[in-house]
Amino acid sequence: MPIQPQQLADLMREVEQEDPIDFADLPFPEDDLRELVASHLCEMAASMENFSTEDRLMTLLAVSAKLVLENLVLHVQLLRRHGLPVGDNVEALLSRLRKGENGPES
Repeated sequence: MPIQPQQLADLMREVEQEDPIDFADLPFPEDDLRELVASHLCEMAASMENFSTEDRLMTLLAVSAKLVLENLVLHVQLLRRHGLPVGDNVEALLSRLRKGENGPES
């Protein structure tokens, strides 16, 4: 049985207990945003019902990776815009990228 949007929104809240989201001064209720995202992801998952398990996993992993990358980019842009330093982990990653290192294999 597929997960329902409300169940996914509840899971999102649980994950946020460990890693809270800074909604800052967005003019939207936090729960409305969670429910919007949960509904969208549930619709996406339902549209993949004819995919093989491997294809579904790869698609969801690709979507997750894209979102993490987008979040990293937005976070760094926000810090730079406000003249704030990035964290040590992000600085180490950016330093590796500046040197042309693509990962552990380099």
